[in-house]
Amino acid sequence: MADATTMRIFAVANQKGGVGKTTTTTSLGAALAERGRRVLVVDLDPQGNATTGLGVDGRQFERSVYDVLLNDVPMVDIVEPTGFNNLFVAPATLDLAGVEQELTSVISRELRLKRALASVEGDFDYVFIDCPPSLGLITINAFAAATDIMVPVQTEFYALEGLTQLQRIVDLVQKNLNPTLRITKVVLTMYDSRNTLSSDVAKEVRRHFELELCKTVIPRTVRLAEAPSFGQPITVFDPSSKGAKAYRNLAEEILNG
Repeated sequence: MADATTMRIFAVANQKGGVGKTTTTTSLGAALAERGRRVLVVDLDPQGNATTGLGVDGRQFERSVYDVLLNDVPMVDIVEPTGFNNLFVAPATLDLAGVEQELTSVISRELRLKRALASVEGDFDYVFIDCPPSLGLITINAFAAATDIMVPVQTEFYALEGLTQLQRIVDLVQKNLNPTLRITKVVLTMYDSRNTLSSDVAKEVRRHFELELCKTVIPRTVRLAEAPSFGQPITVFDPSSKGAKAYRNLAEEILNG
């Protein structure tokens, strides 16, 4: 059982889609769970890819993250086991797509997730929040609740585009809702070592985020792309693959602070 003060909450965010947010959320969560840490994945994306990527069918639940945010349902009531040791998910359903509008008139609307997660403090060592590819109210809820922000950055043209905007939202949340919030981890994803563009982008990201950039680089591999359709994290789907090794290395970095 985790000590109540040590639960680390990572909001995994980047408003660009297709940068490996969900893969990073589920694979890193699974790699830490493999190391005996209790991990909760909170799926805040209406598409529910983190939910299905962990082998959980979001359609079979009466209650989901939507009810936590909108109807004060306790987080503990919606948490589901994934079938993988130490790894749990707070599932998303399509209802989440309308939650931004529905939350606008709710009191303390930015702090709904923070309050819900406070009720499971001590039950988990790590929480990974899979944010939607936007910087709306759902993502602000994640930032208000988080101890850390992790930004997956795809090594491609325009990789840093939009990160200024992300930083601006982080600053606002820090000023008004969560004074200790900052981007603590930047992870390079879909890296192709044969491609000079990948290494150019890596240098550029390092220039902007020298202290935050993780040593581990996530490669572009077919196996990583295939794993979610089998409802398994890469560490289970193909434990000896490059992708699985990379996420285990990333888990080590997180464990070593």
